[in-house]
Parts: sequence; C-alpha cells; structure tokens
Amino acid sequence: MLKVNGLEAGYGRSQVLFGIDLSVRAGEVVTMLGRNGMGKTTTIKAMMGVLKPGRGEVHFTGKPITGLPAHRVARTGIGLVPEGRQIFPNLTVEENMLATQVKGEWTLEKAYTMFPRLRERRSNLGNKLSGGEQQMLAIARALLTNPKLLILDEATEGLAPLVRAEIWNCLTALKRLGQSILVVDKNIDALIKIADRHFVIEKGRTVWAGNSGQLSEADDIRQRYLGV
Repeated sequence: MLKVNGLEAGYGRSQVLFGIDLSVRAGEVVTMLGRNGMGKTTTIKAMMGVLKPGRGEVHFTGKPITGLPAHRVARTGIGLVPEGRQIFPNLTVEENMLATQVKGEWTLEKAYTMFPRLRERRSNLGNKLSGGEQQMLAIARALLTNPKLLILDEATEGLAPLVRAEIWNCLTALKRLGQSILVVDKNIDALIKIADRHFVIEKGRTVWAGNSGQLSEADDIRQRYLGV
C-alpha cells in the first residue's frame, strides 16, 4: 500500500533524512520507532507533501506521490493525526469532525461509537478538551476522511496511562476492522502487542526492520537505538 524508498529531505541547507525505507501493506499496523530528533516527524512531513523531498520515492496504492502538495496527498486516501493534535480550538467537537468528513464507511455516528466521550462533549469547543479528548478528536477527525491509511505521529505523547490504554484499544479495534495504520510512538511494549512490523530510524536512516517477535528478542537494537 505505502512504499518509501531512499527518502531524503531537510530544512533549508540542513539535511535531516539520508535514506528512509519503509512500507505498509493493506491491513497492517506498522510502527516507525526511534529517539527524539532522529527524523520520524520529518519523514511524515515529506511523505505527506508538507516538506518537499530532495531524493527518494513515495508510492501509495501503486501510484507515485513523491513531492505532491499536501492537499493532493490527502485526497489519495491518507489520513494524518499530527504531532500536537492540531485540532481547531474555536470549533466544537462536532464541527471539528464535520470539517473533514467525506462520504464513506466512517460516519459521525460511527466515530461517536468508537469514542463515546466525544459524543458527551460534542458541543464543547476544542480548546476546552483534555489532552486525551483532543487526541481522540484528532483520530476521529482523521477517520472521517475515510482513509485507506491512517498515520499517527506521537500517538500517546503526554497522555496519562489510562488514556494511553484507550488509544491502544482504539488502534486494536481499528486493526480488527482492517484499517492500515502507520504509528509513531515511544511505548514499545504496547506497540509490540498491536503492530505487525516495525522500522527503526536513526539519524535520518532506516537502520532496522522486523516483526514484533523479532523486535521482542532484539535487545541490542532496543538498547542501541530506542533507549530501553
């Protein structure tokens, strides 16, 4: 579904990515792991058209999307839950969700079923929500674009343990529904239980790839690149 080969990108004269390779197959949950500042968010920006790649290729559903503007990438069927959530603070919960809704399997009612708390808060402004509620809203908003691929950047950053558990339960439920997901997060033990495959990023390069069983046993990789 998603194939990234040799992706290079940066900001001005500062190169950040030196050769990112990763892939997501239909129905898979895949992670992109690495310490802070290793290029994970930059990779997402380059894939999504927010940042123009210098070299490399990005293909989605068999078609090249390298260097397309962000709005065209989004229309190919990629839904993004960005780092920092970036919900609309002066719109209500429901207005946030309706702002991105397109016709498809995911409806407002289905999103409320996935996140009952959002139904309770549907009339509240985005800036009146807790961090966990904002993340639920960001995920629901992305799902209402009816994406073929859902990308979550820092899925549970700054959230309390109980809220993190809710997000992991959500991703598990989405996986059962066949949703393809690429997730960035630091909670490796939780991700090993959910994800099919993992890509480890170090200084703008893909340095390791494997499945959850392999990552569980790769103590050297976890210690060297992930700090655990």
